[in-house]
Amino acid sequence: MMIAQAQASDEGTASGSYQDLLSLFTQWRAFEVPPNRDGAPDYTAATFARRQVQLKEYQQRLAAISPGSWPVDQQVDYEIVRAEMNGMDFNLRVLQPWVRDPAWYKILWTEQSDTPAHEGPTNHAAVELWTYSFPLSKQAEAGLARGLAVIPPLCEQARGNLTGNARDLWVTGAGTLRTQVADLDALAEKTAKNGRVLKKAIADARTATVALVDWLDAQAPSKTGPSGIGRENYSWYLRNVVLVPMDWQDEVDLLKRELARAHASLRLEEARNAGLPELTAVATPEEYLQRSNDEITRYIEFLRSKDLYPMRDSMDPAMRAQVGQFVPIEKRNFFSIASHIEPLALFTHFYHWWDLARMRDEPHASPIRRGPLLYNIWNNRAEGMATAMEEFMLHAGLYDLRPRAREVVWIMQAQRAARGLASLYAHDNQFDLHQAKAFQVEWTPRGWMRPDLDLLGFEQQLYLRQPAYGTSYVTGKYLLEELMRVRSHQLGKDFSMKRYFDEINGAGMIPVTLIQWQLTGIRPQ
Repeated sequence: MMIAQAQASDEGTASGSYQDLLSLFTQWRAFEVPPNRDGAPDYTAATFARRQVQLKEYQQRLAAISPGSWPVDQQVDYEIVRAEMNGMDFNLRVLQPWVRDPAWYKILWTEQSDTPAHEGPTNHAAVELWTYSFPLSKQAEAGLARGLAVIPPLCEQARGNLTGNARDLWVTGAGTLRTQVADLDALAEKTAKNGRVLKKAIADARTATVALVDWLDAQAPSKTGPSGIGRENYSWYLRNVVLVPMDWQDEVDLLKRELARAHASLRLEEARNAGLPELTAVATPEEYLQRSNDEITRYIEFLRSKDLYPMRDSMDPAMRAQVGQFVPIEKRNFFSIASHIEPLALFTHFYHWWDLARMRDEPHASPIRRGPLLYNIWNNRAEGMATAMEEFMLHAGLYDLRPRAREVVWIMQAQRAARGLASLYAHDNQFDLHQAKAFQVEWTPRGWMRPDLDLLGFEQQLYLRQPAYGTSYVTGKYLLEELMRVRSHQLGKDFSMKRYFDEINGAGMIPVTLIQWQLTGIRPQ
């Protein structure tokens, strides 16, 4: 059974109430935040040994609650809490980013993630620089200085905690911390006119980060071990944390099939479009901005005119905020190549920003679903829907007047399957990071993914750091398609795409299998 409900039976007598679950959830979330040690979160081995015992106590308390007689939406909440506790258990037993992954110790984040929380393992002291407005107010300046003051003690702690032997994680993690040095330099320049306390906090943070990077570089030659977690651990994570009813081999089979389908569909589109003018990339910043905004207008009107989607006033501004800037051709990565040729292909993926606007403007009634779930448990819903939307809109007719744009959609689908499949082989330690990147380059059409692109290293590093993330785009899309099959069969003539999206959005940013259970009443097996 995919979701093994602890100590619960539909026929049994319920023990504990939904309010008991909510109370436990509040206590659990407070416990999940580690204690403080010398001004930084405590990730030392002794503290984790104690917390692992305490986690078992929380899991036992959850198991003592029997939700079998509750309404389905409350049973879904129970499973979310169970999955989060399983996520911490997995981190303690297997992933151990504070031991194996130097990137865990990055604190300064300059850009907002397009997902509910940061992609991949992130420590509890993150400083979200993108939330600050410059020039800083006195209050903001003091808050930023306090946040940066965590960097020196955490970097010092890292030297004792990082005892792992995962070579690829070690080397790429040092690179991640080098970006923190560059970001601190940029911040120092940006705040040159601010006060002494902030300037010292930035300088101390830089000194500590540089020292940690130097130490990591000195240790690197001794790191010789694999970085993947192995297929058994990967399969456990799928089933018990992100609640995907598959194992490692199932995902391999799915992504191989989707890679083949994307390549075949691209070739068929090329044959269909033979003789039509080739798509041309925008050539100037002015053209880029004009065309991007025109395409957003067309996309929003397409959804409205076909009554495909439950419209919100926030959708248009959320999309326009992501237009970005013109990129010279020699500096374009995979996504900027796509966006400069066919902006709509990437804008459909920006469903992410509609999700975030909805979480802000229409918070879920359940406190358990109101904010981001821990441990990237939202990934198959967030990344799956964004990826599905690319193909959904193709089939719905968005590109009927621009047939060649359909080719770009299939290129994007192939790239997502290629990188996800590479990440599966990396976690099974069939590939090292170099081989994973080479596979992604080889199987991304038209040479749009090159070995020299920073994006390539970022993606494969992330997927190695966070099991099931690289595959969540394709796996989540598949689960959403399966939900459409089941729900449309169940509703018959009452089914519509607008209702489909509305129901999914209303369920919150939770695993797709739980959304299906709530909407259909059919419990995942």
